[in-house]
Amino acid sequence: MPLSPTGSCAAASNGCDQQIVTRTPRSAGRPLVGLTTYYKHATWGDWSRPAALVPGRYVEAVVRAGGTPVLLPPVGDPSDGPDLSVLDALHALVLIGGSDVDPLRYTDQVHPASMPEPHRDDHELALTSEALHRGMPLLAICRGVQVLNVALGGTLHQHVPDLTGHTAYQPSPGVFGSVTVQTEPGSRIAAALGEQTTVPCYHHQAVDRVADGLQVTARSADGLVQALEPTDGAGSAWVLGVQFHPEEDAGDDRLFTALVNAAGAHGTLGAATPGTPPPAALAHTPEKVTP
Repeated sequence: MPLSPTGSCAAASNGCDQQIVTRTPRSAGRPLVGLTTYYKHATWGDWSRPAALVPGRYVEAVVRAGGTPVLLPPVGDPSDGPDLSVLDALHALVLIGGSDVDPLRYTDQVHPASMPEPHRDDHELALTSEALHRGMPLLAICRGVQVLNVALGGTLHQHVPDLTGHTAYQPSPGVFGSVTVQTEPGSRIAAALGEQTTVPCYHHQAVDRVADGLQVTARSADGLVQALEPTDGAGSAWVLGVQFHPEEDAGDDRLFTALVNAAGAHGTLGAATPGTPPPAALAHTPEKVTP
C-alpha cells in the first residue's frame, strides 16, 4: 500500500475480508492547507486549455507561514457532487478570491454587474459547510468571506459602487485598491492585525445581511463589512473571513501565520468525523455542475 501524502499508512484485516486503513499524522511536518482554485481557460508554454489555477501569492503566503499548500480544484463526478473526503487529508482550508457568488443562492434578484461561476459555488459552499462542521481552521478571503456568509444563510451586496458611489475597492481591471479597517477588540482579526490596519482590496461585492452564527469583527470607515468570525469567538474553531486580500502583501503574513498556527495546534487531520451530516443551517443541495 502506498504511503499517504499526509503521513504513514497501515492496513489490517477486521476478519471480514475487509481492510481497515489507519493514517498516522505527521507530528513534526508542516500542516497541510487546502486552497480552493479557479477552473479557467489558461495559456502556458505551447498550451492553451482549461486549467486549475491559484495565484502564486496564495501559495507563497501559505509556505512562508509554515504550511504546505494543497490545491482543491472544483471538478468531480457530477453524479456524486463535491468530494468532501479530501478534507480528511488536510489540517486547514483557505477559500481564495475570485468571481461572484451566484446571486440565485441568496435572492431572486440578479444585478447586471454580477458575474457568477456556479461550478465554483457548488464546490466551495459544500467544502465550507463541511469544514465548519468538522471544526477545521478556515481562512476565507474576498470571495471566500462571501461564500462563508452565504453558506450560513447570509446575503450580499451585489455591486458596492451602488452603495458607496465610488470604485475605490476595485479601481480598474487588475489593479488592487487599499482600505483601512478597524477591528473589534477581542476578535481573532484584532489578535492578528491589531486595532487598525491598511490592506489591499479588489472586489465589487460585499457582505450585506450577516448570517446567523457569524459576527462582524472589522469594518472600513464607510461601514462596509471587512471581517466575519463565529459568534462564539474563542470557544469555536479558528474561522476568519476577510473581504480584503492579505496574500497580496508579501511583507505581512500575520493572517496566514495565525491560520497555520491554528492548524498545527488543532493537529488532527480532517478534524471531526468525516461523512457526518452538517447542521441544518448548513445543509443544502447545490446544483451539480462540472466545468
